[in-house]
Amino acid sequence: MKLFFVSLGCDKNLVDSEVMLGNLTEKGYSITDEETDADVIVVNTCCFINDAKEESIETILEMARLKQEGNLKALIVTGCLAQRYQEEIKKEIPEVDAILGTSAIDMIVRAVEDALTGNGHEYIRELDLPVHSGKKRMVTTGGHYAYLKIAEGCDKHCTYCIIPKIRGNYRSVAMEELLAEAEKLVADGVKELILVAQETTLYGMDLYGEKKLPQLLEKLCNIEDLKWIRILYCYPEEITPELVAVIKKESKICHYLDIPIQHASDRILKKMGRRTNREQLVQKIELLRSEIPDICLRTTLITGFPGETQEDHEVLLDFVDEMEFDRLGVFTYSPEEDTPAAEMKDQISDEIKQARQTEIMELQQEIVFGNADRMTGSELEVMIEGKVADEDVYISRTYKDAPNVDGFLFFDSERSFMSGDFCKVRVTGMNEYDLLGEIIQE
Repeated sequence: MKLFFVSLGCDKNLVDSEVMLGNLTEKGYSITDEETDADVIVVNTCCFINDAKEESIETILEMARLKQEGNLKALIVTGCLAQRYQEEIKKEIPEVDAILGTSAIDMIVRAVEDALTGNGHEYIRELDLPVHSGKKRMVTTGGHYAYLKIAEGCDKHCTYCIIPKIRGNYRSVAMEELLAEAEKLVADGVKELILVAQETTLYGMDLYGEKKLPQLLEKLCNIEDLKWIRILYCYPEEITPELVAVIKKESKICHYLDIPIQHASDRILKKMGRRTNREQLVQKIELLRSEIPDICLRTTLITGFPGETQEDHEVLLDFVDEMEFDRLGVFTYSPEEDTPAAEMKDQISDEIKQARQTEIMELQQEIVFGNADRMTGSELEVMIEGKVADEDVYISRTYKDAPNVDGFLFFDSERSFMSGDFCKVRVTGMNEYDLLGEIIQE
C-alpha cells in the first residue's frame, strides 16, 4: 500500500504528522511523493487563522477529486480542522473516509485500515487526555534537526485564539519520555533540537507543580552528540531568571528566543487577554539583553485587532522601532468563530489591516538591514543545510536562524560538507534577509 501524506500548519502539527508516519510505516505502508500513485492519502490540517483554514479545505478538496478520478482507495483527514469541523467535513466532503481529532493521532493505523474496508468513521477523543512523546516517528526535516514537542494545548485563552478549544488545556509530556525521545533522535543523527509547544515556558507546571523548562534544558545538554538546542514560543510573562541563567550558562542552548508578544498598546493587550503590558515587555527584553548581550530575539505581532486605533498602531510602531527585534513577523487579525474577539465591535477593514502590516514590516526591514550591516566582519559557527546545485555555494544557518522562518547564510567553499555539518564563517555582507560569508580556514 502506497501512502501520500500532507502536513499543513505549524511545526507542532508537523511532529504529529511524523508520529503518524512512524506508526504507518511500521505497519508496512510505503511513502510516495506522488499523490496520483497513492492508495491512501492523509491530510493533517490547520485552522489557526482563516488563510490556514482555506488552505486545508482546498487541499482536502484537491485530494477528494483524486478519489473521484483515480485509484485512491482511502482519504483520511486529521488535525485541527478535523477536530473543529468534523460534522461539516463529513457532510460536505463525502469522499473523506475517516476523520481523526487532535487527541486521536495514535489511532491513525486503525483509521486507515477501517477506511480501506469501508468502515471508516470519526475518531474523536476528549481533549484533555495525558500526552506522550512520539515513540514511533519518521523525522521529515532532513535528519540533522528535529522538533521536540514538550507539551500540548494551552490555558491562556487569549480572546482571538481557538487553540484551547481544539487542542485542550496545557499538558506537559513527562520529562523522562522527552529525554528518551531526544536521545533517540540524536542517536539517529539529529544535531539540533527545537523545543516547541503552544507555550514552552510553562513546561512542567501541570505535572510537577512548577516550571521545569530550565531543568529539562540542563538534562538535554547532557546528551553528548547534541550540538544546538533552540527554544520557540516563550511567553514573556513566564520567562524566569532561572531560565535566563540556564540559557546563559549552557553552551549548547542557542542564544535565540521566540517571544510572541502580539502588540504593545496596553489597551489592545488587555482586549487580547494577554498577561503583559508595554512596560513589562520592555523590562523583560532589557533583562534578556543585559544578561545575554548576543541574544537574538524573534517576535510575532497581530495588527488590525478589533478596536485598534491609529494611536494604538503608532504605539506599536514606536515599540518596534525602540526594541529593534532581530526577527519579526506580523499577522493581520483573523476573526475566528467561537472566540470573544470575533464578536467585538469595531472590526477593522482588511484594507487598513494590510496597510498597517506593510508599515510595520517596512520599518522592520530597515532594522534587519541595519543589524546585518553591523554583523559584517563577525565570525559565526554555522550549520550546513545544503548546497546550491552545480555551484560551490553552501546554504547554512547561524544560531540566529530557526528553520523555515528566518534566513540563511551563503558561502563559497571547495571543501565538501554534508547537511548537519558545522563550520566557522566570517560574515562579508548581505542579500536582502540573508547573509553572505566566507569560510574561515582552520
